[in-house]
Amino acid sequence: MTLLEEIFSIGGSLGYAGVLIVTLLISLIVFVPIPYIPVLVIALLSGRFDPNLLALASAIGVTLGRTTIFLASYHGRSLIKKKTLTRMTPLQLLLTRYGSLGSFVAALTPFPPDDIFIILLGISKFDPWKFVVTTFFGKLIVNLVVVWILLLWGRPLALQILNRTSDPVYLAIFTIVSVSLVGCLLYLVTKLDWGSIISKRFPWTVSGHSIDDNESGGESKI
Repeated sequence: MTLLEEIFSIGGSLGYAGVLIVTLLISLIVFVPIPYIPVLVIALLSGRFDPNLLALASAIGVTLGRTTIFLASYHGRSLIKKKTLTRMTPLQLLLTRYGSLGSFVAALTPFPPDDIFIILLGISKFDPWKFVVTTFFGKLIVNLVVVWILLLWGRPLALQILNRTSDPVYLAIFTIVSVSLVGCLLYLVTKLDWGSIISKRFPWTVSGHSIDDNESGGESKI
């Protein structure tokens, strides 16, 4: 029995609430690419769940987990040096305008990591409710696609996905690559001159306004 199967054997006994809790806990793990899709696979193989309700429960769990990371970044903005925030202003303004599309596309990816993008959206003071809505519907869509493909293509495909994503060597390599990539991205995000990089394509991002200048103008909060 794999680790994910052991975890699900505990949470799965609670039904759909167990699926929600397990996917929530998996989604709270930052920078370590533990996929939640195997939870859907295990649940389907058990034969105890309706595929549509299973996709819904998982989408809610993942959304709650990713929203927690988003809000931690949203409120943790004050811990970042002002000089760094100033250098990141063009990037933050770009994410604020196109964050809904980016959040939805990121949610459509069934495998992690998308932590770096979520953190950047939080730091950029992206609207929390827009993040919740786009993340939920993105995850719901991808979950529905996954469960119905598994149902149509059968047990062999489900077992193949489960074996592949539960392989310790695969997870170890994926984790090392993911953490290294995220570390490099975080360094680049905070050190690059985003004004010179973005301004040619999006000149309005260097207008002199910052995210904090607009905080008093009807900011949505959770």
